Amino acid sequence: MASVDVAPGWPAVTYEQHPWVSSDAYGSRREKRLTTGPYRAAVPPLIAHRPLPLDGELQALTEEAATELTRFDVEVGHITAPFASILLRTESASSSEIENLSSGARQIALAELGEHASRNARLIVGNVRAMRAALELSDAIDAAAILRMHHALLEYDDPTIAGRWRTQQVWIGGGSLGPHTAQFVPPHHARVPELIDDLVAYAHRVDLPVVAQIAVAHAQFETIHPFPDGNGRVGRALIQAMLRGGQLTRSVAVPVSAGLLHNTGEYFDALGAYRAGDIGPIVHSIVDASFAAVANGRTLVADLEAVRELWRSRVTARRDSAVHRLSDVLLRQPVIDNRSAAAALSVTGANAQIAIDRLVDAGILTQITEGRRNRIWQAKDVVRVLDEFAARAKRRRD
Repeated sequence: MASVDVAPGWPAVTYEQHPWVSSDAYGSRREKRLTTGPYRAAVPPLIAHRPLPLDGELQALTEEAATELTRFDVEVGHITAPFASILLRTESASSSEIENLSSGARQIALAELGEHASRNARLIVGNVRAMRAALELSDAIDAAAILRMHHALLEYDDPTIAGRWRTQQVWIGGGSLGPHTAQFVPPHHARVPELIDDLVAYAHRVDLPVVAQIAVAHAQFETIHPFPDGNGRVGRALIQAMLRGGQLTRSVAVPVSAGLLHNTGEYFDALGAYRAGDIGPIVHSIVDASFAAVANGRTLVADLEAVRELWRSRVTARRDSAVHRLSDVLLRQPVIDNRSAAAALSVTGANAQIAIDRLVDAGILTQITEGRRNRIWQAKDVVRVLDEFAARAKRRRD
């Protein structure tokens, strides 16, 4: 990323000391010595009423990014295909990939179906729920809404912490015995409620360039680190909520996390720069990610439209027939069983099976289980397109 000049005026985090009671259950003598005594935890600045120190060039870039995001949302919103669901899943998968939670499109679809799938795939489906909650709550972003996003994310995989602020100190990097050697120590848990209320007040402002406002809100959220786990994924869900709340999007979740995946090192460095008092890198990172997300999203939509046209050429039936309606379902749900197909079409299992069999005969569906009981089928064309999207997202920009 090119260096960005920012006007002075954004405060760095400060630090305060807290006592630490070290565990003597495990660890070498040296490790215990390094984690003895008080530690320093961050004290993020309050930002609710603080002006954004943006230079003219960076502000112009944020406005250009906002225009592109809105244009893409309008483009996709006018297409009669389930692209909102598709883009929501791709954004959720990309956000999870930033946390090294990766899974292929087929595994994710199996997890959505409720079938046996990898733990990563289940966690990604949890992130889909968190993203969906973020969009549903975009008109009323408050502390309760953020807790609901977190609950949706972890309610099945870690219910003891889901939807609750942390009640202990956490730290990033360093050893597991204590925060003394960490790369960053977020604020003491007693400060979390006040800092979240301040962040919510900042998010409600209407006097700031929306993309820059979102970038700073996201960085502040990650600095607060209000949960024991899931902070990054909830923080990126907050980006989607603010895009919708700021009226840059209305129809879809633009896969901004897929843009961040192009260079996660740059993204994490930008979060570090924010803590040091420089908002320029994180604003630039979100701007770049927005442009990349729109470009990759357009390719995804074009590829899926090409798949849909190919399928239509293979199946001769009325456009409102069950077989054509099921092919549209497959665009957003590329792995199905008889039960899910019947539910999606609101038909009997027997009629759903007729539609499935026709798509199998047309080469659109392929059975991926053995035998004739509990059968599952996949639309390999859609799985391929979604995996290609993920591969493009991970391809680093020069």
